[in-house]
Amino acid sequence: MKIAAYDRIKENRVEDPEAKEVFIRVLVGPDDGAEKFHMRRFRVRPGGYTPKHAHAWEHEVFVLAGQGIALTPEGEKAITAGDVIFVPGGDLHQFKNNANADLEFLCLIPALS
Repeated sequence: MKIAAYDRIKENRVEDPEAKEVFIRVLVGPDDGAEKFHMRRFRVRPGGYTPKHAHAWEHEVFVLAGQGIALTPEGEKAITAGDVIFVPGGDLHQFKNNANADLEFLCLIPALS
């Protein structure tokens, strides 16, 4: 079993050229022996955004802090702290921070991804 304060887990910049001002902490992942799911915490600085992308697996997102925009197949949707987002496999998606404070969210993905 792992119990850890999230802020003691190393935060890394997302090094994707399609991302701007995005940072990630792998809270639970392969190094922990997680075989089915991985949990990641993202922080997007004001004006930043994740890459616009799609992949075969679904993932679940919980917005912890801030506000921004989620790009969905239906267009852009406002998101804010407390929102729950389900991204089906194959859906094009992106998260943008259009506010003056960090946008922070948890992302749960299958270990296969």
